[in-house]
Amino acid sequence: MISNFILLLCLSCRGAVDRLPRRAYTFSQLEIFSDMAKQLNWPRVERTLREKGLTLFTPQDLLHILGASEISLRFLLTRAVKRGDVLKLRRSLYGLASLPPAELEVANYLYRPSYISFTFALSYYHIIPETVYVITSATTRTTATFIAMGRQFVYHRIKLSAFTGYRAGRVDNRTVWIAEPEKALVDTLYFVALKKQGLPERIDAARLSMSKVRTFANLFNNADLEKIVEELL
Repeated sequence: MISNFILLLCLSCRGAVDRLPRRAYTFSQLEIFSDMAKQLNWPRVERTLREKGLTLFTPQDLLHILGASEISLRFLLTRAVKRGDVLKLRRSLYGLASLPPAELEVANYLYRPSYISFTFALSYYHIIPETVYVITSATTRTTATFIAMGRQFVYHRIKLSAFTGYRAGRVDNRTVWIAEPEKALVDTLYFVALKKQGLPERIDAARLSMSKVRTFANLFNNADLEKIVEELL
């Protein structure tokens, strides 16, 4: 009877912390861990995270900072998420509800390594006039899509040799990794060359460095891309 209760309790909390201990715990041990979670005191934990500048954090960050057990952190995060003190952005990634992370900062953390690029970056730099609501990024991992904070985040896979041409920028007083304007254009044109998306109707390339565009295009070693670049320029 008690073992069944423990199993249900563990399953109900499973979403809060992702690296769960593999050993079994007795009912009395679970009570101890629950009490430990209460003693951690979320306002104090939040204050510590703020002092360290961690508005985005993982369970491993809490393990390192607090030195508490994984299961007590499970209880802590479960309660904090249910109270609305913590935003669960995806597995292993959380944010402070009282100080929500910037959306572009979230984009960098949701799926790593990645940098913001493609049409979202083109819109950000006013290279295309349209407003782009889907936050697009380049990654060396499998293409993926996530929904977090009411926004859609899409990650397109590019080859490792072309995973460059991005820089750290300041957005909402946060550091984010975003493609240089020329690289955002080339990333977009590469997917046009692959026929995975259409060419934006209006592109303002007047302020771009043509030599940088050609240099970035060469990284992809794609004849169709190079042809599109020459026609565009």
